[in-house]
Parts: sequence; structure tokens; C-alpha cells
Amino acid sequence: MSKFIEQERIIEALLFSSQDPVSIKRLVNILPKNSEVDTIIANLQKKYEGRGINIKRSGAFISFRTAKDLEYLFNEVKVQKKSLSRAARETLTIIAYHQPVTKLEIEEIRGVSVASGTIDSLMELEWIKLGRRKNTPGRPLTFQVTEKFLDYFDLSSTKDLPGLKEMKDLGISVNKVNQKFEDG
Repeated sequence: MSKFIEQERIIEALLFSSQDPVSIKRLVNILPKNSEVDTIIANLQKKYEGRGINIKRSGAFISFRTAKDLEYLFNEVKVQKKSLSRAARETLTIIAYHQPVTKLEIEEIRGVSVASGTIDSLMELEWIKLGRRKNTPGRPLTFQVTEKFLDYFDLSSTKDLPGLKEMKDLGISVNKVNQKFEDG
């Protein structure tokens, strides 16, 4: 058996047995040195195309996911969706598009102060996390989106977020975010 096929088998076994997405970093540490992890993942993704399950990459993690066209089979599984307040949605959007961003910067873009409960609810959902401290006076903490955010919204990275034109086409008001893009 070739080394390449053996490495594919290792990745498949890890994905199959893992409850959570598997980090690319973990794969790099487990597979032999000089393994082409990204190439192996890309080949596996091609192999699983058109199957009942697919390999989905979300940021620095991969996992098995039900094929999009078969999701209707699981309609009886009720996913309890938590509705976010307008403030939380605006805050999450600002963090996603401007990360890493401080609380003060979020407030400047929104034009109002951000309640700690808003940040807490987004952190509780594990959609945002604390980033590094900004190298400015006071060394404020920054916020950024998480892998869980990317996974929930089916994004590989924040580069997959819709652009301002796409958001306007959907009828989403982007005045505050748009102004910050034009200013910055």
C-alpha cells in the first residue's frame, strides 16, 4: 500500500472516530514528516464529492458533514436556533469583517456602546473569542471570530463572507459597515 493511501486512511479514521472537527495541526503532527496534508485533504474531498457525506474544511479544521442535498433526511432533528438581538448581529458582523477589533472600535462603527451581555452571548455561542492585545495605549483586547462561527455559517474562511455589494443586493443595510470600509 502506498504511503499516500495510508495517510488518507489515517485521516479518514481520525475524522470518523472524532466527535469534533479535527485540526490540520493535529494531522501534521500525526502524519509522517513532509506529508502533503493539504493535497491529501483535497484528494479526499474529491473522493467524497457526490457521496452521502463530504469532507468539509472550516478554517484550520476538517470534519465529515452530511451532503447538502441529503440534509432533508434529518428534518425531524430539531435544531434550536437562538435568535440574536440586532445589537449582537451588528457586533458579530463588525467583528467578522474587521477582526481583530477592539470593543471601542466596534462602538465607533456602531455609533453606540456595546453592552457586555452582547459580547457575552456571542462568546457563549463560541462564535467570537478574545484575540491578542492591540499595541496601542492601554493595550486593549481584541475580538475575532472562531472556527465554530465559520462552521455554523458554512465558510472556509472569513474571505468567503459576502461583499458589501452582495449584502446590499440581499437588502441588508450596510451603512455603518460601509462607512467604516470607505473611511479605513
